[in-house]
Amino acid sequence: MTSKAIHSKSLQVEDHGIARVEPPNWWVGFKKNDLQLLIQHPNISDAVPSVSYRGVSIKKVHKADSPNYLFIDLLIDKTAKPGKFNISFKRVDKDDLVCIYELKSRKKPSENYIGFNSSDAIYLITPDRFANGDPDNDIIEGLNEKIIDRSDNSARHGGDIRGIINHLDYIEDLGFTAIWSCPLLINDMYQGSYHGYAMTDFYKIDPRFGTLDDYKELALSMSQKGMKLIMDQVVNHCGLEHWWMKDLPFKDWINHQRSYEEGIDSGSLKATIITSHRRTTNQDFYASEYDKKGMSEGWFVSSMPDLNQRNAFMAKYTIQNSIWWIETMQLGGIRQDTYSYPDKGFMRYWAGEIMHEYPNFSIVGEEWTINPLIISYWQNDHQNRDGYNSNLKSPMDFALQDQIVRGLNQEESFSTGLIDLYKGLANDFAYAKPEDLLVFADNHDMSRIFTQLREDVVNTKMAMGYILVLPRIPQVYYGTEILMSDSSIPGDHGLIRSDFPGGWEGDEVNAFTGESLMDAQKDMQLYLKKLLNYRKNSQAIHKGKTVHFVPENGIYVLFRIFGDETVVCILNKNEDDFLLDLTRFAEIELKGKAVRNIITGYEFFWGDNFTLKERGSMVLTTKK
Repeated sequence: MTSKAIHSKSLQVEDHGIARVEPPNWWVGFKKNDLQLLIQHPNISDAVPSVSYRGVSIKKVHKADSPNYLFIDLLIDKTAKPGKFNISFKRVDKDDLVCIYELKSRKKPSENYIGFNSSDAIYLITPDRFANGDPDNDIIEGLNEKIIDRSDNSARHGGDIRGIINHLDYIEDLGFTAIWSCPLLINDMYQGSYHGYAMTDFYKIDPRFGTLDDYKELALSMSQKGMKLIMDQVVNHCGLEHWWMKDLPFKDWINHQRSYEEGIDSGSLKATIITSHRRTTNQDFYASEYDKKGMSEGWFVSSMPDLNQRNAFMAKYTIQNSIWWIETMQLGGIRQDTYSYPDKGFMRYWAGEIMHEYPNFSIVGEEWTINPLIISYWQNDHQNRDGYNSNLKSPMDFALQDQIVRGLNQEESFSTGLIDLYKGLANDFAYAKPEDLLVFADNHDMSRIFTQLREDVVNTKMAMGYILVLPRIPQVYYGTEILMSDSSIPGDHGLIRSDFPGGWEGDEVNAFTGESLMDAQKDMQLYLKKLLNYRKNSQAIHKGKTVHFVPENGIYVLFRIFGDETVVCILNKNEDDFLLDLTRFAEIELKGKAVRNIITGYEFFWGDNFTLKERGSMVLTTKK
């Protein structure tokens, strides 16, 4: 038969019900032509798979330790065309099984996947707590957790993808160019999984957040606005109720698997070995193998099994899953959770595979440390003594966040106060590309910046004004613009992730419209809106030269310079009027030039001095 006839004949066979095939589809036209399918079905290891489709062939079939899995290595050469084809499974003394698989056409070439960079400003959202756009999906029958209770900080509150879609105009008008949502994949746990980091299926959107079509609509709506969608992913762990935990493919699919299985036999579903959280073992020349394993192989918490990326099938599965979501959602970036917890050799491989396929893409990785040396270790092209190259573009700058808070809270002295902000930025010599670091005032895992700064509005403005002009990629947590706080129980995660006012029908306060907001909240909202919208088109902030001066007399001045645009950030801790000597900044060559306050619109000519009237931040520009 001709290949055309074989193709035609194969499409006549209906799907006979293979329980699970992952990835659920793939694409033609990738740089690499291999694909590994996970097939899960009762006793599928007894079957012999075959494919009849031009350009697609089976290279190798792998049996797992469990008889209910097969892993099939496919080769997809350049002659393969988009279309559907059958994968047949021949069984002895049983009916053959057939599933239909699809190769899709890619929507754009790899080089056109443009990630986020220092010209972007990212809005971070916890979707369960942002806005409830579809109350009909609040409770889903068949899932383990069926309670909606907005009075319980640990329960689900009902926010969803539709809620984000409904308020895209608000986010865009504020001046943000990208959205990072905490994970939207299903967390079919029994309690406390509203945050999204305990995935129970890596290919399924949580129906309480919506559908895959809703997620695609969000991506498309953002793309039409010129905004980028960043997906929060987790390769370190899954949720204890993940579908494969009841039948693990291999004896080493997860770390400490024997301990887990012995726990099941004894009636306990909890791991006995938790990670030490000693992340410095990744860089420590003197670290023992015992301590290294104690960090990377332990479970993050007892409800989150630690995935073993040293298993080649797990490694392949994880990389393909990330690529599948990039292609399916046309992503503008990935934020990778707990970046330093998995096997670091695998993390280099994972990031390298993605960046090889998508050379202009962006990945941000979480390494929660206030040590710049450790942060720099994880950035791509940093010259590490052990030769490790992470392939990671954007580590998170927890170090600078810590120094901003400490410096603004401290009294001014020779060695405390604004000098901490100065020293924090002065550490940029340690980084391969400091402008690619992600800087932030707070996020979903730490106290709100308004709480960290002791509910001082002026200091909060100083923090945000500073962050938004730095040579960095800024991220702002939802609600920062209205001074959301967790001061009643500092550090409580449920309170940190409070509901955004106006996101639920009947809310007395509506931050989207401004209804019933306090004056200080409206003022902060407007302050950030003006700064963010200026930032959108500022080449000086996006890629300008940075010059800052050692703080003196409670005043710290920083300049960003590109062409004829100069942006000036002045942080002033003085309560009384202060005459600032501008001759100290003569090297910037601003004398006689008109500068404008971005927030107030006030203009003046840069001369020999200038009176600062009140404590706070001032952002000036020479741009007309």
